[in-house]
Amino acid sequence: MDKQVSSRSTSQKALRINLDEKKYGTIVEIGAGQEVARQFFIAGAAAGTIAKTMSAYDMVFSDAIYGVQQDGRYVSKARVQAMMEQEFDLVVDRVGSIRPKSSRYFAYAATVAAKSFNRQNECHAWVGIRIQMYPGAEPSDITVHVRMFDDNAEAQQQALGVLGVNLIYAAYFYFEDPKLMIDSLTDNMKPNRIEIDSIDFKGPYFEDVDNRAKNLHLIRSWKTRAVMFKPDGSVAVPAELLYKKNVLTIRGSFRPVTKLNVDMIEQGQKAFYQLNDVDKDSTAVIAEISLNDMQGNDARVPEKDIVARVQLLNSMGYNVMVSDYTRYFSLRAYFRQYTKLQLGIVVGMINIKQIFDEDSYRGVEGGILEGFGKLFPDNTRLFVYPELDDNGELNDFTKVKVQDHLRFLYRHLLESGFLSGIECSDSELFSIYSREVLKQLPHGKGDWMNSVPDMVAEQIIENKFFGYRDKR
Repeated sequence: MDKQVSSRSTSQKALRINLDEKKYGTIVEIGAGQEVARQFFIAGAAAGTIAKTMSAYDMVFSDAIYGVQQDGRYVSKARVQAMMEQEFDLVVDRVGSIRPKSSRYFAYAATVAAKSFNRQNECHAWVGIRIQMYPGAEPSDITVHVRMFDDNAEAQQQALGVLGVNLIYAAYFYFEDPKLMIDSLTDNMKPNRIEIDSIDFKGPYFEDVDNRAKNLHLIRSWKTRAVMFKPDGSVAVPAELLYKKNVLTIRGSFRPVTKLNVDMIEQGQKAFYQLNDVDKDSTAVIAEISLNDMQGNDARVPEKDIVARVQLLNSMGYNVMVSDYTRYFSLRAYFRQYTKLQLGIVVGMINIKQIFDEDSYRGVEGGILEGFGKLFPDNTRLFVYPELDDNGELNDFTKVKVQDHLRFLYRHLLESGFLSGIECSDSELFSIYSREVLKQLPHGKGDWMNSVPDMVAEQIIENKFFGYRDKR
């Protein structure tokens, strides 16, 4: 499923760089051998490219070289950035005055937690490159977080070796097209060996790059299934954001986020915090947007549109997740990779009806029973927001109409506590529809502003999101 960008083999990529005397730098790798450096040595003529290779496995040595790691985490973005910074400065200071003026220097760094011999551990790595895009330029950085799925350390090392060559090659030859760089990172690698769930472009050459949009491309380039953003807009690594956290999530289009959406989240939080060992400090609240339509196909929504929704949700203080998941049990399985604590999913009545629609499980071998078995095996609950029926009467989670042969399944979920009702704080909110807000935006300021939080209205107007036009 990964896109193959270049027809060059890993060795051919390394050799092309080795034969170019203008490209020169350092490769430092900690935690999984020196596989990237090895690829350049195998290709031949590496003396023309590599000033130094190094590993510093012992923490004391690593601290002495790159500074004390205050949080005790050595496989971290902070550590790989310290490695890149120091090694780049060293190579420029030591050879910058004696090498050709046309030289473009780089420092590649990786800090890795590979498969351990005697324990089950999260296998992941931070890798990055600091590079001059042209001679004498201030350097720019590309930093990547990688999860590794091979079941042995040797295979993981080999995968990282290929990735590292791809990153260095892309930084030199594709730097004008960040999407192409992303597409190329898994060249010469079989699918499902690694996952890239975060990428960060930083520095003078990437000043105009929106990291949010480029991280969305990780999904469409089949490098990951989901990316996350913190309230400050920065890209989050899921394993770090969700570590030892309870999770409360709500799926929506949020185009734009309305007062009704906010009430659903807030009412869900109230109910979720009533559970044992669950409170605000121990919970990650996440608004989730799926790129897929109901049939599981990419809806091809422009990245600019998704970024606008992310920005509005972030402005409200929410973490945001964008994924290509269609079914709720797939969403649950994703979170369960990172936390075994309580998981709450806030849904509307329309979502409950979809969950009980057997047509939603086409292609699932066990049908609706398999779907429910995957959705509710442990510490997972749905918090159901009510609706008004056609007669203006309140409909809640106890009044869902299901087919006769599913009524006992529905009753089982109710009596087992897998479904819980939450309240609406103001019945006036039921009259808010995102689609109606969208229709009004091209006409400038108006009644739609009463349907969204003040901060959201301000940003829509300021940034002209979703076709807003100022009619003054």
